[in-house]
Amino acid sequence: MPTAITAERHSIDFIPLTERYGAPRRLFTLWFSVNLHILGVALGALSIAAGLSLAQAVVALALGNAIGTVIMAAHSAQGPQLGIPQMIQSRAQFGVLGAALPLVAVIVMYVLYTAADLLIMQGTMRSLFSLGSDGSLLVIALATLVIAYIGYELIHRIGKVMTILSGGLFAAGAVLLYADHHAGAAGVHPANAPLIATAFSLTITQAAAWSFSYGPYVADYSRYLPPDVSTAKTFWSTALGCFLGSTLIMIFGAYLAYKIPALGANPAEAVAGLFGPAAPLAEVLLILAIVYGNVMNVYSAYMSSCTIFSGFNRMSRVGNAFKLLVMSAIMAAAIVVSIGSQHDFQGYFANILSAMVYMLVPWSAINLADYYLVRKGVYDIDAMYDIHGIYGAYRWRTIAVFLTGIAAQTPFMDFSFYQGWVTQRIGADIAWVPGLLIPAVLYTLVERGRVLQPCVARPGSAG
Repeated sequence: MPTAITAERHSIDFIPLTERYGAPRRLFTLWFSVNLHILGVALGALSIAAGLSLAQAVVALALGNAIGTVIMAAHSAQGPQLGIPQMIQSRAQFGVLGAALPLVAVIVMYVLYTAADLLIMQGTMRSLFSLGSDGSLLVIALATLVIAYIGYELIHRIGKVMTILSGGLFAAGAVLLYADHHAGAAGVHPANAPLIATAFSLTITQAAAWSFSYGPYVADYSRYLPPDVSTAKTFWSTALGCFLGSTLIMIFGAYLAYKIPALGANPAEAVAGLFGPAAPLAEVLLILAIVYGNVMNVYSAYMSSCTIFSGFNRMSRVGNAFKLLVMSAIMAAAIVVSIGSQHDFQGYFANILSAMVYMLVPWSAINLADYYLVRKGVYDIDAMYDIHGIYGAYRWRTIAVFLTGIAAQTPFMDFSFYQGWVTQRIGADIAWVPGLLIPAVLYTLVERGRVLQPCVARPGSAG
């Protein structure tokens, strides 16, 4: 394991066996800590705002996180076996150039998520450091860029520290909130079963989207592990960290909204307010947690962007200057989006979560079906960087299945500006069900028996 922290040399390329290190337990602290930030609190609060009781919110949030976590952890288990970023592996399904299609959706998602992170902490930055809106965004952006540029090892080490700092902050906040007998109770709702069913289903979808959103980059943080690490250990270290972190922080958010009806669009202020005179310290920790979440978004958005560029330019490595340029462009785009959406944060955030499910679930279904059912983990790593290799430039059958998966969800979609006819009839958003099942089944049926197996049984032998 490296002792000195230096800028990461690898990016979209294969990690040689001589540079593999670490243990799966590092994945637990990383995925536990990255969930402990204020955006998770905001998501939990949405469940109460939607009309659920506290008990209903807890069940819905736990179910949604369990569904999303199983999917994302199955992606994580690919990292040690393949030794490449998650979206490079998608070239085996979509083609070296065809992988750009889901990649564009992934990059947009990361930019939107980063924008939401920036937006929710703007007020805290202004009050804490007496900075204007632009100055606040630039400070967070600069800190994010520095850590993301250094990369993998620093991200993992910060995860250990943030597990303690953020875990302690929200544990203390929960105790203070429970002890605050002056807080109100927003948990009394009319017994309207159709409305409750809608809110319950929406909360499951939003919670699942939270963990689904990690799918396109989760293997980026396990790809340095030795290939002899068991799939089960990688899966469970990731799954337990993600499920516990995301579920606990969202339940905290639901409880906060239950006790403090005036939570509104500034949950950071509500959390910090629990600590009285120590509120500034709490605000600093909340900002650090947001920066950490943004680091992972920017780091993997950069690799997703480079996956597109490298496919067209036949690159297998990316230089540090280009790395900084791409990361800076991603942060700039997130800042622009956050400024443009600052007047309707909750509506913006809810729509983002729904859109992520509709785009990511079909990609995830195809990727997992290919890895576990069709190719069974057997890939030719070199061919993923060669448009003339066995995966080709475009795999039109897969692209058709992907688009079919998105289209199949249309009757089930539920946005603030659009409702599919099935959603209107049943009053619940279950788009992720056809979005997951239909592409997985179609892809398996189409590809089984047609896939050419590479001569290399495992990428661990690649150099």
